[in-house]
Amino acid sequence: MRAGGGDGARMTLLVIAKEPLPGRVKTRLVPPYTFEQAAQLAEAALSDTLAAARTVPACRRVLILEGRPGPWLPDGFEVIPQSGGTLDERLASAFAAVRGPALLIGMDTPQVAPELLAVEWDGVDAWFGPAADGGFWALGLRVPDPDLVRGVPVSTPDTGAAQLLRLRAAGLRVAELPLLRDVDTAEDAAAVAALAPGSRFAACLARIAAGRVDRP
Repeated sequence: MRAGGGDGARMTLLVIAKEPLPGRVKTRLVPPYTFEQAAQLAEAALSDTLAAARTVPACRRVLILEGRPGPWLPDGFEVIPQSGGTLDERLASAFAAVRGPALLIGMDTPQVAPELLAVEWDGVDAWFGPAADGGFWALGLRVPDPDLVRGVPVSTPDTGAAQLLRLRAAGLRVAELPLLRDVDTAEDAAAVAALAPGSRFAACLARIAAGRVDRP
């Protein structure tokens, strides 16, 4: 999956995310966590995701953001505001904003390793990263086409299957990335932290468990 010369250098890496504000992100972590703690975990997850994305060969790195950038945003990223509408419409708008091969990921998999994002495009039209909850954590298109994601049912146990079917029905050559677990619940948070013990996310979860309130 590691990128080769040409397409890797031409690829745009998209990260779609929300500003980590209490009450606006990771609300399914509440309870047992507070809204402030959920926002801290979201910020740590986003920081881990951006750190991984920053090391991947790409011609552009773009954060598709709902909200405003904060000190958690590293150098090297363009910021584009998210569009309105349902998630499929926001994903469609993200792909409409770029040209050439593009890989889009979310902020919910802080365990993601850079080598998973350094994809090759030889003989591949689309990359698909399934999530354990039935959705997907990554979607790559050699030729970004908003119609490939617009109208796919979102936030259902079958979202990933529906998206994969849409890609294959379009005649695309699809390669799959490994299954990853999104952080949605407290159980998810503990499992993902165990998978990535050196991450900012795991450190943040440990601070919260220890009763500390400082931000990651």
